Amino acid sequence: MQASRARLFKEYKEVQREKVADLDIQLVCDDSNIFKWTALIKGPSETPYEGGVFQLAFSVPEQYPLQPPQVRFLTKIFHPNVHFKTGEICLDILKNAWSPAWTLQSVCRAIIALMAHPEPDSPLNCDSGNLLRSGDVRGFQSMAKMYTRLAAMPKKG
Repeated sequence: MQASRARLFKEYKEVQREKVADLDIQLVCDDSNIFKWTALIKGPSETPYEGGVFQLAFSVPEQYPLQPPQVRFLTKIFHPNVHFKTGEICLDILKNAWSPAWTLQSVCRAIIALMAHPEPDSPLNCDSGNLLRSGDVRGFQSMAKMYTRLAAMPKKG
C-alpha cells in the first residue's frame, strides 16, 4: 500500500506540472483519499463527442500500479464500449492488457482514443454497437451527438 501511495503522489505532482500542457484532460485527486480521482476529458474533435466534456471516476486499488484502476464514465455517453447505465468501460488496458507503465493520465488518453475509434465487436452498449456493425454510422453519430448535447455540454441560458 505504501508503494501505491508513493506512485499516486508522484502522479499527482506530475498532473500539477502538466495542467497547462494537456488541455484535453483535467485530472483531480480527492482531497481526503488519494485512491479516488476524477477526470474531465474533452470529446475528441471530428467525432460525435466534439464539444462535450465528460467526467470519469477513478477508483484506484491498493495494489496499484500492479493492478489497473477501475474507471467509469459519470457523464452519460452513447458509445459501444461504455455501459449506458453504469458507465463501465470495456478497454483492454483496464482489464487483461494492463501494465504498471500506464498512469492515470495515460489511461485518460486511451479513453479519448477509444471515443474516437469505437470497437463495435465487443459492445457493452449493444444498441450503439449494433448501429455501427450494421453500417448505420449516421444513426450512431446522431444518437451520440444527441447524448453529447444533452449530457456533456454546458447548458445555455
